[in-house]
Amino acid sequence: MPRSSGSSVPAASVPRPSGMRTASVIAQAKVNLLLKVLAREADGYHQIETLFCRLALGDVVTVHAVPHGRSLDCVGPAMPPGGLGKVEDNLAWRAAAAFVDAAGWPDGFAIEITKHIPVGGGLGGGSADAGAVLRALNALAPIPLSSARLLRVGAQLGADVSFLTQDESPLALAWGRGERLLSLPPLDARACVLLAFPFSVATQDAYGWLTSSPATASPPVTYSIADFAEWRRVESIAYNEFERVVLPRCPPIQATLATLRTPEGTEAFDVSLMSGSGSTVFTLPGLGSGDGWRQTLSSLSALGSMQPRVVETFTAAHVEPVQLPD
Repeated sequence: MPRSSGSSVPAASVPRPSGMRTASVIAQAKVNLLLKVLAREADGYHQIETLFCRLALGDVVTVHAVPHGRSLDCVGPAMPPGGLGKVEDNLAWRAAAAFVDAAGWPDGFAIEITKHIPVGGGLGGGSADAGAVLRALNALAPIPLSSARLLRVGAQLGADVSFLTQDESPLALAWGRGERLLSLPPLDARACVLLAFPFSVATQDAYGWLTSSPATASPPVTYSIADFAEWRRVESIAYNEFERVVLPRCPPIQATLATLRTPEGTEAFDVSLMSGSGSTVFTLPGLGSGDGWRQTLSSLSALGSMQPRVVETFTAAHVEPVQLPD
């Protein structure tokens, strides 16, 4: 029977069968520096155009290939009080099961995740865990899947999983359903502040709001590699289509971004956007601005119980590698 745990008991305390092989990886969160929602396909899915950027913040994912059985144990400071729901619905579990179907290996798996990425906030935590599981199992497999096939497995699991499975770069332009990727040279790592709210925005709801409030057609655009080669040029195209429909329905997010986009806020922060379909807002302190941005954030205290939790991290300059024990 499948088993999942969200208790405070360390996952490492769960006894594991002998003969297991192990790999670990930091499953990095992501933000969308650019996100446009394009045509809706006949099956209801929307095409997107997005600039993905990984963060230093990540969940710790350890995968054991074992002779029999399947299990998933989740702990950590970002675990929701009610846990993560049914084990069979967890993306990390689904990724492992999909890998077994594709590779015919292993006979069993045991996954341990320490959650640090805020759950349900548009930071790709579940997708990052899924990508980490695919990469870990492939590193352990006696006959690894090709990179192209591994990405195909990831693409079946969700729009962010392909990007968070590939290990070429922490920065990529993506389109289609997020499975078509152009890896880009990494930008310099810089401070990134996450404002994580105590509520989520369901992705399905956000897409539904867009469908009921269609935007005018996007104007023609031509990108060059130079547009993504330095922060100043990326900042000039930063945008999130979901803000148009999410902000009016989520006053705390709207109030937060309004504060960050005042003259005082734009002096402290170069970019302030919602990530994905929300609810997390991320903001990039101005290059060379020091700690002045902290004072600007203090003005958010008027949100009361909806006050977001501040998480300080950095944009990633590399993809964290899979670690295999000696």
